[in-house]
Amino acid sequence: MKPTLIVIGADKGGVGKTTVARSVLDYFSQHNVFARAFDTEAPHGTLKRFFPAQTKIIDINQTSDQMRVLDTLSTSEVKVTILDTRAGALTSSLAALRDVGFLDAVKAAEFNFIVFHILGPSISSLGEISETAPYVTEANYFLVKNYINDTTFFDWDPDTCHTYFDKVKSAGEVASASSTPWLTSRSKSLARRS
Repeated sequence: MKPTLIVIGADKGGVGKTTVARSVLDYFSQHNVFARAFDTEAPHGTLKRFFPAQTKIIDINQTSDQMRVLDTLSTSEVKVTILDTRAGALTSSLAALRDVGFLDAVKAAEFNFIVFHILGPSISSLGEISETAPYVTEANYFLVKNYINDTTFFDWDPDTCHTYFDKVKSAGEVASASSTPWLTSRSKSLARRS
């Protein structure tokens, strides 16, 4: 199985990033898929509170922490790695992955790369799509609408929505955090691709 990095994040806080990360880890655990996690919400880490044994807290912008994640992707017994980005850090985390050559390695088919972009209830979440677009061309990229946080932009004029969503040709289906079994089964399927 090819090593897989699943990035879960947003450029806004309180949209359900860690809830989705927890659900994905729970799903993998229930289906005997070994996964490890990194939480970039230093110093405490919300995800680490729920999965202390398999979660490490890191600063993805620090070289030593980038190495803890990326240099061990191919050598770890655990082939699925989840990166739960702190509030407001999806774009900067993706930029850090680009800067260290990870996105080039994905393009060379050395790794599977999945991004769950959790969208919040405001128009600023739509703007995030444009900001993340340059980093997700080789990813399995999913825009996740979290019904729990009253996200309503899909009720807007369809032309407005398309101006944002069309910026990322590689985007997968828009899913819901309330349909987490779909998200996690899709993660498992993509992670198992060789």
